Amino acid sequence: MSDSILISIKKLLGITEEYEHFDADIIMNINMAFMVLYQLGVGPSTPFKITDASALWSDFMEDATDIEGVKTYIWLKTRLVFDPPQTSALIDAIKANIAELEWRLNVTCDPKVTFTATHEEANEYALANRAEINDFEKQVSRL
Repeated sequence: MSDSILISIKKLLGITEEYEHFDADIIMNINMAFMVLYQLGVGPSTPFKITDASALWSDFMEDATDIEGVKTYIWLKTRLVFDPPQTSALIDAIKANIAELEWRLNVTCDPKVTFTATHEEANEYALANRAEINDFEKQVSRL
């Protein structure tokens, strides 16, 4: 996969690198997905956006190797708006994948969560944050 954000997303959408007619639309949708990731606490500490094919995945992810799901997330969000599927079952499947990736990326990037916790500590964290988890589950179920 190309390291260029725009070129790789175009490829996943089935659009060749040379065909630039939809670039502005695709860039707008990519930036919308980056905005959501920023609000979830994923990525750089300042909002990230692309303007052309020169923006690279490494510009967004810097040294983070544990958030590769960002690429799939950006593609799914872009596809859902730019080229939505014809069937509601496929739309629902994409929405479910998006919701799962949002949750997983948020947990991965949440500075309050450490993965070196013991099983008991993880359970205590889950119990202490159950209200927040319930709110998130309600929001996801509305999608």
